[in-house]
Amino acid sequence: MALAGALMMAAPGNDPAYTPLRLYAGTWHITRKDMAPGSKPEELINDCALVGRFFACQQTVEGVPGALVIIVPAKNKPGHYYTQNVLQEGRATGRADLEISGNQWVYSSTWDQGGKTTYYRTTNVFTGKDHIHFEQQESENGKDWKTTNSGDEVRVSSQR
Repeated sequence: MALAGALMMAAPGNDPAYTPLRLYAGTWHITRKDMAPGSKPEELINDCALVGRFFACQQTVEGVPGALVIIVPAKNKPGHYYTQNVLQEGRATGRADLEISGNQWVYSSTWDQGGKTTYYRTTNVFTGKDHIHFEQQESENGKDWKTTNSGDEVRVSSQR
């Protein structure tokens, strides 16, 4: 019995690294700063599951499946995760990073185009389990950031 209990505790589903990731599951309404006044919020559905060490969410925007977002906790780096988006065509967009510290999540990535690197980051701040304020930024040097968009996400239902 003791061995069975120890094995269950070691299972990825019981790993506290996955606890914050579960916050993103469900249906969200997104209101972006750049939306026309009076526009209807976008609907984002995150259908999430844990498979082994992989936490994955199929993201559906306005009824159209977009990407499968795969998140894996980095070993020996609490709060640090690796992410990968897989598109409908089966193409992966490249590894990115996610840092979670308290109620703040920071996604960061780079894009190289002909020797020019552009840095991207999205900061999500959870103000309760059903509300996120986000800012999307980009930089040419990884130090000076320009905000390209911002807004709020409000959960309207938990995962189905």
